[in-house]
Parts: sequence; C-alpha cells; structure tokens
Amino acid sequence: MTTVNVYLTFKGNCEEAFNFYKSVFGGEFPYVGRFKEMPPMDGCSVPEEDLEKIMHMSLPISAETMIMGSDSSEAFGQVTTIGNNFSISITTDSKEEADRLFNGLSEGGKVAMPMDVTFWGDYFGMFTDKFDINWIISFATNQNK
Repeated sequence: MTTVNVYLTFKGNCEEAFNFYKSVFGGEFPYVGRFKEMPPMDGCSVPEEDLEKIMHMSLPISAETMIMGSDSSEAFGQVTTIGNNFSISITTDSKEEADRLFNGLSEGGKVAMPMDVTFWGDYFGMFTDKFDINWIISFATNQNK
C-alpha cells in the first residue's frame, strides 16, 4: 500500500520536537539516525557542529500514518525556512511506482536528490515540484515483494 506522510525539517531541535510529539501521541521511535552515521559522500563531510543533529527520525501515529523529520544542515545545502519546512513523503510498494511518481511529479521542478539506493538501503529521492512543493519518494527495498 502506498502511504503519504508529512516530513518536517527543523533548525537543530528535531529531537526536542519529536520528544514533545511522543509525549502527546505516545509510541516509540522506530529509528533515530544522526548525521555522524552518514558515510562521506562526494567529498562532503558533516561539520563537527552537525554530527549530533538528527538526520532522520519517525514516530508512528497510527498503523498507516507517521510523522518524520530531520534537522537541516547547511553543509548539504539545506537552509530551513519556517513555514516552508515540510515535505510530502510518499512510500511506495515498488521501485517502478517510486520512479513513476518521482518522474511525473518532478517534471518542471528541481531535483535535489535523484532516485537511487541509499546507504540505509531504501530507494529514495527528493525534489521540489514546479509549484514549489517539496516531495520525498521512497521504496523500502527490504520489503518482501
């Protein structure tokens, strides 16, 4: 089943915000990843002051819905603007569906990260569409399909 969730971007207080959301919604974080866990990419390294910042975390709200988030890092060209600090995140059932959605929705927009297999194993991409809406498309490659 394809799911749609909101992805929030913070200016360094993602963990604090998610702990607050957890206090309201309950539940557990299935994953908390920090920038220090990223492998070096294209000669770009994470600045010392960003190492403990959140690269990705999520909090399930229901069986179908979760909120996801991260801190921004200017080292990767991410500058958080409050009011525009969210993305629509779509997780698909197949690589083909991920490609179809990515190619269709990104047409005329600006690709930030082309669809590719990531170091965490998902097939993943990010872009801003021609209407300035941020999107994240992913397929969890470890699914039994």
